[in-house]
Amino acid sequence: WLRVRAEGADEGNKGVLSSMRIENRVWVAIVVIMFAGIPFIPVDLSTIRFDMSRSAQCQVSVPQPADTGWSNAYTTLNNQSALVPVWWFFMHAISKAVTGAAVAAIPCGTDLRQMRMDVDSTRIDDPVLAQEVGDFVHDCYGPSRAKLFMSRPTLSDEQMNDVTWIGSSYFLDTAGFYDTYHSSTPRTAWPYDATRDAGLAQVDSGGGYPSCRQWWSDGNSGLRARLLAQVDPDLLSRIGRWAGFLSQNEVNDSVIRAVVSPRQQKMNLGAVYSDYGGQIEKTLPNIVTRGAGDLGMTVGSLGFFPAMDVVRQALPMVLSLLKMALVICIPLVLLFGTYELKALVAVSCVEFALFFVDFWFQLARWLDSTILDALYGWGFGASRPHSNFDPLIGLNNAFGDMLLNFVMATMFVVLPGFWVAALGWVGVRAGNVVQMMTMATDGAKSAGSKGPGAVSKSLR
Repeated sequence: WLRVRAEGADEGNKGVLSSMRIENRVWVAIVVIMFAGIPFIPVDLSTIRFDMSRSAQCQVSVPQPADTGWSNAYTTLNNQSALVPVWWFFMHAISKAVTGAAVAAIPCGTDLRQMRMDVDSTRIDDPVLAQEVGDFVHDCYGPSRAKLFMSRPTLSDEQMNDVTWIGSSYFLDTAGFYDTYHSSTPRTAWPYDATRDAGLAQVDSGGGYPSCRQWWSDGNSGLRARLLAQVDPDLLSRIGRWAGFLSQNEVNDSVIRAVVSPRQQKMNLGAVYSDYGGQIEKTLPNIVTRGAGDLGMTVGSLGFFPAMDVVRQALPMVLSLLKMALVICIPLVLLFGTYELKALVAVSCVEFALFFVDFWFQLARWLDSTILDALYGWGFGASRPHSNFDPLIGLNNAFGDMLLNFVMATMFVVLPGFWVAALGWVGVRAGNVVQMMTMATDGAKSAGSKGPGAVSKSLR
């Protein structure tokens, strides 16, 4: 009516024009209210059907709705059944369908980053066992390594890498090392043996002095078996399935080595990466600058990696709450938009954009693992930049790998941000959805980054 009045007197029959426009506007509002404003389809999780074949192919177990704690949560709430309008039921279904199809199109693979985080978080929880590891280093590994340096045998590259940890197969299998040295204190797990322990004190507990080989390898009482018990068996099986080029014993030794000894991995010094740092032929200032950058990233990674790990865990939680907030806002947004089709289409696009963010999270994780798989994957060919297997994949390498870890961690925020910005190119303004997710995870990120600082202070 106001538009007709503002057009002036030269537009013909104002009454007919005004009534037609008012009629059109009312009919549009009625249609929007009927299909997007009146809830009458009951929400029941039992109607959801999952295609289990794809999840099984990707080694993911997705329980049926009836097998979860949500089976009755949304069917009835406070003795009331949840209802949804037809249009939003359709938008929810199409958004989940497109997102699910896009995620299913991503090739399956092992989440190497999660495995690395799991290995990195594994600690020796038993303080007595941790002290025993220290005793083993003092009584066995230290003397054996000193004897190795004194004798200077000819070792292959594999053996040179092997002798850098306490469970070295070279020390275990070569005469004169772990078969010669023994525990300096009695161990109750190995009874006193008059032949083996001749000349050593016999104590009331009956404990003996096992040789280093026995101390490390003996059945369930050996140090190796007890250290292996500290590691989640599921983690060992996942690493074993991925590292098919290693036997399970080699995988177990690699994980134990990651838990009890410093990393001794061959570094690539960034040679496999194309970057724009410094000059092509490095000058002394370039080398100094690169070294300072390495040091800065090493120090920064102590807080950055735990912080981004927390962000990765928090983002799906924040996204779920944003979806809930959108559903709550829809009725009022449509009301303030006077039930126009424009408002309905805008909110529908925002809902689809929010659901599709799940795909970008999955893509970021797949890229993260795929890049690592290319560096640390199958075999020991010359084309692989890293020739020594290390479960702490990419954590303790030099400039190139460290920088790659920083970049990939931010992809969980950058890719959804790019998606929302791309929608803006065609006029769909999804708002600052990604900024809201980032702000919502800032607290968790800040708290996670303080962990290494708290540990270092406690060690002081």
